[in-house]
Amino acid sequence: MTPETKLPKVGTTIFSVMSQLAAEHGAVNLGQGFPDFDAPARLVDALARAMREGHNQYSPAHGVAPLREAIAAKTERCYGYRPDVDAEITVASGASEAIFDAVHAVVRPGDEVIVLDPCYDCYEPAIELAGGIAVHVPLDPRTFAVDWELVRKAITPKTRLLMTNTPHNPSGAMFGAEDIAALTALLRDTDILLLSDEVYEHIVFDGARHESALRYPELRERAFVISSFGKTYHCTGWKVGYCIAPPALSAEFRKVHQYNTFCTFTPAQFAFAEMIEAEPEHYEQLGAFYQDKRDRFREQLLSTRLKPLPVPGGYFQLVDYSEVSDLDDAAFCRWLTTEHGVVAIPLSPFYGRPPEGQRLARLCFAKNETTLDKAIGRLQKL
Repeated sequence: MTPETKLPKVGTTIFSVMSQLAAEHGAVNLGQGFPDFDAPARLVDALARAMREGHNQYSPAHGVAPLREAIAAKTERCYGYRPDVDAEITVASGASEAIFDAVHAVVRPGDEVIVLDPCYDCYEPAIELAGGIAVHVPLDPRTFAVDWELVRKAITPKTRLLMTNTPHNPSGAMFGAEDIAALTALLRDTDILLLSDEVYEHIVFDGARHESALRYPELRERAFVISSFGKTYHCTGWKVGYCIAPPALSAEFRKVHQYNTFCTFTPAQFAFAEMIEAEPEHYEQLGAFYQDKRDRFREQLLSTRLKPLPVPGGYFQLVDYSEVSDLDDAAFCRWLTTEHGVVAIPLSPFYGRPPEGQRLARLCFAKNETTLDKAIGRLQKL
């Protein structure tokens, strides 16, 4: 007997599909967003030490105290706001779990949730599983800027939640002060909640400032702010992130979290606590670390027929491939993998309705120089 699917639009994620295709064809994988270099030595050593010291059982559901204290201090250092260690910080098994928990904490059947397209592919399934309705508002198809008037027009009496992402995946676009002002004005005098996905918060370039919702009292009082240790510390496979939200929202978040994963990998929590306190320069210098990679990769792309778009933040590079092919993005990325040995991610899975004729693909530059050099050598032959 085949049950009726609860997610009729969902198949295997594009990231898994393209990574499998990469393995089958021996392609250079610039698709899925993970580094191919090591996590910091201090972090790995701290993890091993935590396991040897016996931190191998369940942690408190909302996270071990040393890590929550380290997160509070780091948040104050970065954004001028110190969240309550006990009432406002919850450690989760990755940012994806935190996003799922936040959506299910507040979205009820029939509620509308505004998402800004293109958006990460876990947003809409979480909304649908909660019985909500995803309302897709398109970003500018070239700059990926938000048209706040379009967002305003999408709001109805059923709007429960607005989901934002800065720096943005897949484009790297970032909110500026004018976006924060528009967002604040839009939500003022409403009951609409905010989910601010900030997993690339420390990967910002060219002297820009990450405009976290935590900087702004009006926003943080209604927001779930999601962060990812995997992105910051080059260890995506550890699956550890966290959510900062005001006490009432955190209480609802934790109700879902405790029956979803209950708690998160305990020894890693102790390792991250040590890393944050002992080596703050890691996250402080992360933007410069990735900017070097971005600049080098963009310079190399200029020797190909792919046109790189601006990348203000994050570790993804969008390229316009219209001089190479008229294929749609899914077909182009499959062709690029099977015929030229380089994996890219199409943008269409990030949309409810992709723009007509868009010819963009996403490449990840969170890779060793040898990996990027090998990919460029193949892309120069297009």
